[in-house]
Amino acid sequence: MSEIPRGRCETHDGDAHLLRFAVELPHPLPDVWAAVATPEGLAGWLCAADPLEPRLGGPVTLRWLNGDTVVSGRVTAWDPEYVAEYTVGPTHGRIRFHLEPGSAGGAGSTVLRFTNETRGTRAYRLDCLAGWHDHFELLADALDGTPADWGSWSAERWEQLRRLYERDEAPWPKWEP
Repeated sequence: MSEIPRGRCETHDGDAHLLRFAVELPHPLPDVWAAVATPEGLAGWLCAADPLEPRLGGPVTLRWLNGDTVVSGRVTAWDPEYVAEYTVGPTHGRIRFHLEPGSAGGAGSTVLRFTNETRGTRAYRLDCLAGWHDHFELLADALDGTPADWGSWSAERWEQLRRLYERDEAPWPKWEP
């Protein structure tokens, strides 16, 4: 399993969250693009996408294969090979995949800069951070040739990540002289 750097979150107005991940993948940009911007690629690590009309304003419906979540919306940014953005339902909000050549150069690696704008409670924010982290591990595996086996998927890794994000976010104890 590939090491995925921790996601970050900026929270505004109490319940508006901007989740961010930056993941360098040792795969060429066209391969990563296919994984984040095609129904076939998305199914290997994230969700079924039907429909997914690859154009600005195109309809998109995402159905998570490790649960019963289904969200619909529109493609809100589309720059082939570089940006795929889906704005879907109130719970998942805006999901943006921005690709750029990695440190090994365009042919050898790709940096995926991911943002998710969503609203919800602190618990929901932690759920999302753990969920995206888990899915990015699945993305790395799918790009390495092992797509997710949704029939045997369990929440064990997600639960471990959830505890990790919660622990890291716990407030520091109050200092008393």
